[in-house]
Amino acid sequence: MMVLHSGAIPALADMVDVVLAGTKAQRRDALLAARRAVTDAQRDAETRALCSHLDDVVNPGDTVCAYMPVASEPGSPALVDRLRELCGRVLLPVTRTGADGEPLPLLWAEYTPGRLVAGRFGLREPDGPRLPPTALAEATVVLVPALAVDRRGVRLGRGGGFYDRSLPMRATSSRLVAVVRDSEVVDELPSEPHDVRMTHALTPGRGLIALGAPE
Repeated sequence: MMVLHSGAIPALADMVDVVLAGTKAQRRDALLAARRAVTDAQRDAETRALCSHLDDVVNPGDTVCAYMPVASEPGSPALVDRLRELCGRVLLPVTRTGADGEPLPLLWAEYTPGRLVAGRFGLREPDGPRLPPTALAEATVVLVPALAVDRRGVRLGRGGGFYDRSLPMRATSSRLVAVVRDSEVVDELPSEPHDVRMTHALTPGRGLIALGAPE
């Protein structure tokens, strides 16, 4: 069963059966529907809570690969600004596709507050020089968007495939941190051989959670 923590948003809790029993597409639809029910006030409170936990996630001098939260994702630009205050360097992803429309590994660019431009899929991206996909290996911490993550570190993303193609380029010693709401940490999600598992989850209510329980 899904483990629901104190402070879980009711709309998320209502999706338990679908998230655990449905196909990947059904899980995504259920989680996205629940996320759309989160109010601006709830999201602001979540952002403040997530910011308060960042001292446990990064150290001064770290290079961190992160992303700019959009729409109903947990966090806001304030989360990335706080991250930049705490560590040495923040890189954000730049999406691109091949001639056939297939996703390619993410490029990266250094984040400077106020220096963002519109990217694909409604994302905000830095306007500075693009770094190659291998820049991911410079990061000691990688914050990864997710719709849910399980106790073993299996992540459910939006299905675009960009992170599936990018995460194999990480340093093996880096922390991979899925940023989710408390109710989106579940007992088990379906996994595939190519999945790169998260080492941690970061939630508003519980902070940094170590993942990777044995099979």
